[in-house]
Amino acid sequence: MQLARFGDLLQTKRLILGLAASGRPVHLLVDSSLGKLASRIYPDVSVHTIDAHSPPDPSSLKGTLVDLAGLRFHRVYNLNFAGMSLAVSSLFDPGVVRGYSLNEGQPLRDPWAAMAFRWTKNRRQAAMNLADFWAGFALPMFPAGQVNPPAVPRGGGLGVAMAGRHARRSLPPDVLAGVVQAMLPVLNTPKIFLLGTAGEKPAARELMSLLPARVSGMVDDLTGRTGLDELCDRVSGLDRVLTPDTGVMHLAAHLGVPVTAVFLSSAWCHETGPYGQGHTVWQAVLPCSPCLESASCPNEHACLEPFKRREFLRLVGGKITGDPPPGLLGLDTRFDPLGVTYVSFAGSDRTLAERTRVRAFIARHLGIEWGQGLPPAPDLADRLVEDPDFMLNKPQALFEAL
Repeated sequence: MQLARFGDLLQTKRLILGLAASGRPVHLLVDSSLGKLASRIYPDVSVHTIDAHSPPDPSSLKGTLVDLAGLRFHRVYNLNFAGMSLAVSSLFDPGVVRGYSLNEGQPLRDPWAAMAFRWTKNRRQAAMNLADFWAGFALPMFPAGQVNPPAVPRGGGLGVAMAGRHARRSLPPDVLAGVVQAMLPVLNTPKIFLLGTAGEKPAARELMSLLPARVSGMVDDLTGRTGLDELCDRVSGLDRVLTPDTGVMHLAAHLGVPVTAVFLSSAWCHETGPYGQGHTVWQAVLPCSPCLESASCPNEHACLEPFKRREFLRLVGGKITGDPPPGLLGLDTRFDPLGVTYVSFAGSDRTLAERTRVRAFIARHLGIEWGQGLPPAPDLADRLVEDPDFMLNKPQALFEAL
């Protein structure tokens, strides 16, 4: 059950591939707007849809729920702690539901989900990508390096995702214009495609007005002109995608197209960065990063400033090596035995040691051999594990074996 949005559907890929590898039929419940895309991404999965983000059609909703209730699932994975998905989870025996469930009206988290809520209380040390967290519900996890293809330029130019769902996570047009120009030398073809919904069209027009004539002539504004099918086709042929934390970023990673991602404000790449080999992330690392999107910024969006600096523009254009401006890290995507990780190639990553320690603890909890050989961390056990996790439930590593 994945009733969140576009990017979340793509981040469910490692879990779905792992379930499919077991040989059992896999069913996927998504919002109606994503049904066609889900069938394209997961062609061997039975896709069901309901209206999770708009007023539901009563007869259609009833039909889907009756169909689901009639299927005898070995396991049900509810990935969203939200009203609709919790309500749908009550169709099934609580004993087969992993993740989030309703039991006699009481919303519950299983031990793995509860642990994740604890480690994300300190987001600077948050150590696990969302795709790997969801994959952790079904052990053994599918090999991380086989989830998405290695990223390779396709010769079709640069795709620019104008904005994500949260404006503060995106570069405004006056900053984005400099970054786009800086990236032109690393492309095989001097073509630029602006990607986004109709709501991003004013920002696209502003961006084009800020580009020199020789550059704006390379631009094809596709905002509001591509459905999800057309977006897949367009992104699949690009050299690179420049993007904040968006569904387009996850789509490019799924297709094996290199991503240059900018993460600022509340976006934290160690939680939701691009998945796969060959991607680059520029992460703002001010003392206030990552912040809460729901709270107003007390620092006048200071995390945006490093993206304006000449040092960053030279680095993103591949012209020099060296340190980025203060408050910014350049990171490459890599893999370790737990999943995807982000390794600094520009700047000093001051949270690396603690994140590595947390990753080792999580790996040990999941029964991954790499975690067993690393030093114990009793302070993390005190912070991340509570008595009911082992007094009332089987250890997570045994869930699927029993």
